[in-house]
Amino acid sequence: MINNYIDITISMLENILDNEADYVKEAGAKVAETIENDGIIHLFGCGHSHILTEEVFYRAGGLAAIHPILHEPLMLHEGAAASSVLERKNDYAKTFMTEEDIRPGDVMIVLSTSGRNPVPIDVAEIAREKGAFIIVITSLQYSTSQKSRHTSGKRLSDTGDIVIDNGAVKGDAVLKSANFDIPFAPTSTVTGAAILQAVFAEAIEKMVNDNFTPPVFISGNIENADEHNRALVEKYTARIPLLGMNL
Repeated sequence: MINNYIDITISMLENILDNEADYVKEAGAKVAETIENDGIIHLFGCGHSHILTEEVFYRAGGLAAIHPILHEPLMLHEGAAASSVLERKNDYAKTFMTEEDIRPGDVMIVLSTSGRNPVPIDVAEIAREKGAFIIVITSLQYSTSQKSRHTSGKRLSDTGDIVIDNGAVKGDAVLKSANFDIPFAPTSTVTGAAILQAVFAEAIEKMVNDNFTPPVFISGNIENADEHNRALVEKYTARIPLLGMNL
């Protein structure tokens, strides 16, 4: 099975390279522009999509101006099944998004593979109302195969200024067995992480070309990295409290 899964995943990544590269570059340019103008890159996802917001947060080789919106009832550790129920509730996003410090000129990246549930859609709409530029990472195949659960009938892809397709199939799982009826082995975390890292790589290169020093963390396990990283934390912690050190 390893060969099948790796081959399928590589094929999906190649498809992203062939068909989504222009959107990734456009998103990277917008991220660079935002950071150069003292803006913040916010990210949000429910369930397993929230994992991708942590993938790029406080990461060696990653950008410091990254703010994951981590609403715990929509994650998995307080009740996985309950988080799925909440994700389907229209207007639930207002209970936590109203207080988020999202400003004109910021970027909001919203991730949802199915693209049909109300919370990610409402997050994108609320962030837009606050003045943010919206980047969506979703599966167009999956999303268009299912009816939206949002009262407006919108899918997440309808909310984005830039929409990047992660290539996931309907249901996300890509493997089958002759003796087992349920598809297994999802791909959206792999392709989603690759897309996000590629967007930020494009952004960093753009900043370098603009003669702007990208705010990139160094691994804390490399000698003399602490001073560099501490300066970045101090620069951004006012807008990204999660970066703070409460020791």
